[in-house]
Amino acid sequence: MNGDEQVLRGRVYGADHDHPGPRPDRCYAELVGGPLDGLLLDIAGWSREEADAGVALSTELGRFGTGGRATHGPRPGDPDRFDWTGDLP
Repeated sequence: MNGDEQVLRGRVYGADHDHPGPRPDRCYAELVGGPLDGLLLDIAGWSREEADAGVALSTELGRFGTGGRATHGPRPGDPDRFDWTGDLP
C-alpha cells in the first residue's frame, strides 16, 4: 500500500475533507480494488436495484486521470463490499 492509498483508507467517498470519516447514522459499502480501494461509499437510502446496478465514481486517480471514473459493483454474497470492475474515460 503506497502513501496515497493509506490516506484514502477509511474515508468516505465524496465526504467533506474536514470530516472524512463515516457517521454512525449512515450505511456504507467498502470499495475494494482499483484507485478508490479502501474508501467507503455511503449507500444509505439506496434500493436493492440501485445497489445491484453498481456505480461509476469520478476520480483523477484512475487510468484516465482527471474526468475519469472508477466502476464498482456489489460483491456477490457480500453487499457491504463493492468490487472494482474497471475504469472509464
